Formats: sequence, C-alpha cells, structure tokens
Amino acid sequence: MTTPAVKTPAAASPAARGAAATADYLDQRTSIGTAVKGLARKIFPDHWSFLLGEIALYSFIVILISGVFLTMFFVPSMAETTYDGPWAALNGVHMSEAFSSTLRLSFEIRGGLLMRQVHHWAALLFMASIVTHMMRVFFTGAFRKPRELNWLIGFTIMILGLLAGLTGYSLPDDVLSGNGMRITDGVVRAIPVIGSYLSYFIFGGEFPGTELIPRLFTLHVLLIPALILGLIGAHLILVFLQKHTQYPGAGRTDKNVVGYPLFPIYVAKAGGFFFIVFGVIALMAATMTINPVWNYGPFDPAIVSAGAQPDWYMLFLEGSLRLMPGWEVVLGSFTLPLNVLIPAVVIPGVLFTSLALYPFIEAVVTGDRREHHVLNRPRNVPFRTATGVSILTAFVILILAGSNDLIATHFGLSINNITWVFRAAFFLAPAASFWVTKRICLGLQRKDRELVLHGHETGRIVRFANGEYIEVHRPLDDYERWLRVNYESTAPHEIEPAHDSRGVRRKGYRLDALRQRASRVFFEDRVEPVTPAQLEAAHSHGEHDALEGPDAGQTPALESTVAGGGRRLTEPEDHTTTDARKP
Repeated sequence: MTTPAVKTPAAASPAARGAAATADYLDQRTSIGTAVKGLARKIFPDHWSFLLGEIALYSFIVILISGVFLTMFFVPSMAETTYDGPWAALNGVHMSEAFSSTLRLSFEIRGGLLMRQVHHWAALLFMASIVTHMMRVFFTGAFRKPRELNWLIGFTIMILGLLAGLTGYSLPDDVLSGNGMRITDGVVRAIPVIGSYLSYFIFGGEFPGTELIPRLFTLHVLLIPALILGLIGAHLILVFLQKHTQYPGAGRTDKNVVGYPLFPIYVAKAGGFFFIVFGVIALMAATMTINPVWNYGPFDPAIVSAGAQPDWYMLFLEGSLRLMPGWEVVLGSFTLPLNVLIPAVVIPGVLFTSLALYPFIEAVVTGDRREHHVLNRPRNVPFRTATGVSILTAFVILILAGSNDLIATHFGLSINNITWVFRAAFFLAPAASFWVTKRICLGLQRKDRELVLHGHETGRIVRFANGEYIEVHRPLDDYERWLRVNYESTAPHEIEPAHDSRGVRRKGYRLDALRQRASRVFFEDRVEPVTPAQLEAAHSHGEHDALEGPDAGQTPALESTVAGGGRRLTEPEDHTTTDARKP
C-alpha cells in the first residue's frame, strides 16, 4: 500500500523569513503581538462624518513633513541684510534675514515655493477640519460621558492650532505679518497692570524689538507642535479605550458597536484616505497662490496696508476689533482701553469658555450621569442645536466684519454703514438664528411623529363604494420607525417644595430651583416620541384622536403634538402591538 504524496508549502522567501523572525523576536520580549491582535480587532462604526477627524490628523502630518523641509532653509533672524536675488523689484532693499530667506525659499530653492504653499494650505485645512469635527461632536452630543475629557483635549488642540497659525504666518517678517504682530502688541498692552511688562517680555524690548522672530520660531517649530502631538496621542488613546460613538439605528445601543474591524478594513481605508488628503493639498499648493510675501515687501513699522486680513481662523478677532467703538475709561493715571479689551479679550473669552464648558453645563442641567455611546440626531436636542448655530452665526458675523473694507470696495458701499449693520447683526443675528433653528428642530420632530403614526404619503387616491376618497399611506419599516422613535425626550427637572411637612425650609432649595429654571430653558419645548399605544391607535384609522398623551392633564400642549385628524388608509402590513421602539 502506497502512501499518497503530501504537498509541502513553498519555501518562504528570505525577506519573509526575516520579517517573521523579527516579529517573533519582538513579541517574545515585548508581548506586542497581543496588543496588535487586540488593536486589529477593534470595531469602528462606518460613517462619512468620522473622516473629519482623520482629515485633521493627516493635514497635521503634512504640516510636519513640509515644515521639516522649510526649517532647513529658513533663517529665524531679525538681523538686517540687503537683498540681491532673482526678484528684481526688491534688489537693494534692506530687510531681515527672515524675509530674505523666505524669498530665497520661494525663488531659489527647488520645490521651495511648492513646499511653502503646501505648508500653508495644510495649516488652513487643519484648522477647518478641526472646527468642522468639533461641530459634528457638538451637534450629535458625542461629548457626553465618558468623553468630556476628550472634548477638552480637542478644544485645547484647536486653541494651540490658532497659536501655531499666529506664530507661523508671522515668521516671514513681511508687512502683512508685521501688521498682525502690531495688533497683537496692542492687545497685550491693553491688559491692565501687566500689559506693558508682557509686551516687553514677548518682544525683547520696544516693538518690534530684535528677538521676536527667533522666539516665534522656537514656539512654532518646537513647543506648539510637541504639545499638539502629545494631545493628539492622548486623544487617540482615549478613542481606543472608550467605545467609539455611533449614529442611531436598528441594533445600535450604548452596549455595543456596529461596524468593521480596524484591520484590514480601516487600515486600507486610512492609508488610501491619507494619500487623497495629501494629493488634494498638493494640488491646491500647485495651482493656487497663497501668501505671496514678495508682493508685500519687508516689514516696516511706518507702513500699514489696506485690505490686509489674517488667515480665516483669526479673522474673527480682527472683525471684533473693527466693530468695537473707541471707548476708553480713565481711572486716575490709568487708562482702560475698552475698545481693545472687550473685542480682543472679553468676547473671545466668552465664546471659547462657553464652548469648552458646555458638556459640563448640560450634564449638570440634565442630571444625567450615564454613559452614552449612541449619538443624538440634532433635531431631537433643539436647545443644543440652536445654541451651536447661534455661536456659529456670531463667529461668521465677526469673520465678515473683519473684511468690511474689502466688502465696501468691491460692492461700492459705505464702510461706516457696513460696520453699523454688522454691529447690529452681532447681537440680533445669533438670537434670530437660535429661535429659527429651534423651531425647525421641533418642526422636524413633529414631522417624524406624523410619519411614524401615519406613514409616507404615496399620492395614490382610493375611492370607497360610498363615494369617500382616501389617500393611501405607506407604513414605515421597522428600521426607519426605530430611528424616529428611539430617543429620549428629557423633561424639565422637578423639585421638592421649598418647605417640608413641618414648615422648615429645605436645605439646598435655592440650588434646586436654579437647576429647575435652567432645565426649563433647555427642555421645556419638546416633542415626545411616539409610544406603542399611540402607534396602535394610529393604525386603527382615526381612533387615536381620542387617545390622550402620556402627560395628559399636566401638559395640554403635548396633546396637540399627537398627530391625527381624518381617516387614512395604509398599505397592507402585519402591524403588531409590540414596543414600537424595538426593530
């Protein structure tokens, strides 16, 4: 009896054997294989909006790569020199070594201008993606427990990004960046008591001093990138340690994650997406000029150009300064320049502080201490959505005000009239946008309720034998119904009376009353999700009109949200009386 031949696997190549031996060597000494195995099996949900954070990460990588190239040729010195190079318009002009090396990078170093523009466009995209990513987190409630710390980390990265931009576009030492630093000096000097000392410390003497560029260079290439890198690492670690948030849908709860494993799905996606982001930035840099410093010339404190604006993410501060009237308060021998303090310190401080603390404010108002891993639909949290839109509206108004001179020249308008319009809009537009957004959210909730109760209109009319005409409605499937009813409608906080049964004033009543008033502001206007009983009555064709809401007798306005009226016919479907919030 012969034994059948057994095929042996082909011998591995030397490279494969070397990689396997290296991996085995590291695993035996670090146990890295267990960590890699767990990381590769990590499940992540799939949604396009999660790419916003990845765009920020990849843009920062492009910033680091291009920044290393620029650092090799840039000279961070304010020592004076005379330019003699290919840009003939500036030949023989006295300028700093910083500006001269910037011109050399732009015209004499092969690929230098491309890398300058790659660096600048990547910085703009980095800030844009961070702001958009934070908007997504805010409007969907992804900042709720246990992610409050990650919200603060992201907020700090955004602030550091602003500082990185401020220190970065000031390095060429041209007229535009010099005007920006002159404004910065004015803001610092406006700080009571310590302002002049801070200015002297920052500039190494009277503005502009001789130490500014080297100090900005150290901050821009060393300190701020190191802090951002550390915070990005902490942010990613927390994302891996905590469950990833996911959008509401059938089968998605706070106890699971529905998605795909990191390896190989998201590894392949992330790698490809990085090159897409890099390619888009390179295409922008190759085709769209940005910050042509050779047109501005070297910085001269006596020159102030019209139509000069900083990058978009700092334009709100410029607009705030332009809108403020020239108010000053003289106290003895001290002058408080309110025309600088209020727009440059108070307004940004209020906007940023409210944004940073909002997760904690909402947690206190709701009293919710549970973990949340399923995101909110913005329409189901009207107050938060309206608050976010009002903050964005104020931000946009300030950005437009920062370009009031360009608006005036391009459209032939009076700059004074434009300024007054923006002053009024800064106070009125956020309030109006808050009210409109809140009403839109409540309207969308009522539309969802109507769809759950009666289904989609089909446009098909049926006539009965008695001559009555009925429109046929198509019921929602289980998945769509789940999406539209599976949310919590938080009611205003109820508190105990101020005095107990013995007439003694209850301890902590004032704090409870304050929290109750705040909860009414947040949640008094709301639409309750459809209950199983209401859904069953709606499918009985009109009988639900007599059905009372869950809070009948307490909130009469709620009964008006129970959709009804008229007789409707639905397409045949096996309706059950089970919980409508389960798929």
